[in-house]
Amino acid sequence: MRVGLGGIVHETNTYALDTFGPTTLGSFHRLWGDRLIERSRGVRSCLGGFLDALDELGGDPVPLWWASAEPSGTIELEAYEAMRDQLLASIEAALPLDALALDLHGAGVVDGVEDLEGDLGRAIRELVGPELPIVVSLDLHGNITDAMAEHYDVMLGYHLYPHTDMWERGHEAVHLLPSLLDGSLRPVTHVEHLPVLLPTSTTDPGFPAHAMNEVCRRLEEHPDVVDCTVFHGFPFTDVVDVGVHVVIITNGDADLARSVGAEIGGWIWEHREEFRSEHPTPEQAIRLALAADERPIVINDTSDNPGGGTPGDGTHVLRALLDAGVTESCFGGIYDPEVVEQAHAAGVGATIEVRLGGKHDALHGEPLTLRAYVKGLTDGRFTIRFLAAGATAHLGKTARLVVDGLDIVVISVRQQTLDPGVFTLHGIDLARCRIIALKSSNHFRAGFGPLAASIVTADAPGLTTTRVEVFDHTRATRPLWPTDPDAAYEPGAAIPR
Repeated sequence: MRVGLGGIVHETNTYALDTFGPTTLGSFHRLWGDRLIERSRGVRSCLGGFLDALDELGGDPVPLWWASAEPSGTIELEAYEAMRDQLLASIEAALPLDALALDLHGAGVVDGVEDLEGDLGRAIRELVGPELPIVVSLDLHGNITDAMAEHYDVMLGYHLYPHTDMWERGHEAVHLLPSLLDGSLRPVTHVEHLPVLLPTSTTDPGFPAHAMNEVCRRLEEHPDVVDCTVFHGFPFTDVVDVGVHVVIITNGDADLARSVGAEIGGWIWEHREEFRSEHPTPEQAIRLALAADERPIVINDTSDNPGGGTPGDGTHVLRALLDAGVTESCFGGIYDPEVVEQAHAAGVGATIEVRLGGKHDALHGEPLTLRAYVKGLTDGRFTIRFLAAGATAHLGKTARLVVDGLDIVVISVRQQTLDPGVFTLHGIDLARCRIIALKSSNHFRAGFGPLAASIVTADAPGLTTTRVEVFDHTRATRPLWPTDPDAAYEPGAAIPR
């Protein structure tokens, strides 16, 4: 069984266009040939799951072409067309294939093409024809369209946020290929669309998204239900198909797929108010953390989450920490290549005057003028232990600065704080910290949750605030909750065009 592996992965925050400008081809990390296989083996990613499943099945992985970029603004049309054509050329060169397994996202937006994944599926189908099985893995923050369902045989989205099940979903997708090829699985896909803008919602136990997943698991007990996945959607983008979507795959039973969609859709709509979240300001979050008896308290800066397309150099939380005189604590990683270069030029042991953060826009906070001691410098590389475990983190050159007793980790590559390695790389003992402040919405929970005595989410102004109603969705063709309290859910309804 020869299976082609590739994909294009991007979570597009269309509101970040003014902050970053368009996302260019140079923003994407690209892999092909043997390097695609080498970089994916042993990693708990979708591609890693594809490869391990093929090993178990005795299949032959055929590396195609794959690209991924950090979440950012709308992709330039020329960049997307170049990537699409490169992927298509790699598929054509590899034919004949028995199947394709693609790593995608579900919230890709191109200038002039709102549905990257749907457009890509159409182009691939035109090349390979209707019979070749295509299975794809998708991020649960995808805004899933009917066009995607039309072109891909099986779409499996992550169930968990943090996305600690990427490997499992890739692994499962490839394990479905033998039954697709022998005809014992005749997938029917239904996409249930809900007019809901869901704030970023962890699926950890005790939260409403965990209960939602339990409903899906119960529905999957039916022998003909192959998969039921709730895609939370990506509210930080202005497209027609924005919202919550449920993908139900059955074995040849369209009526069953629709009825399952209506059942889980009804549950989500009935419980929608439980997903509302009111989080403290940075100042309030710090007061809560300082009042706690145990340590460490993790404060996550949810509204400047680079994993959702923000600049990563916001200063609201850092300013509040400094104003409160917080010591025995750490903050990271704030994105500021200029300050990192300044620290590396000065060297460990130097004291430097810096203008830290606030380089992209005023929304996420003004720059901080600080006198900082250079405590440590690194190349920003370490092995990730939690989300996508086994992969190598590339933060660019980094610096550990100390300002008034507060440790600050500054990075050169914009990323959310996924893993405690960001701090331990710099010699910071997290167990001794009073407060660990970081930039992330929920992925941090995989690595920091076991360390934290408690977690406090700080919500300041920013492009990934949980106050999703502040975003103006001009492209939406239907009322959306909670922006419009009169929004209504009709099971099975299509999105108006």
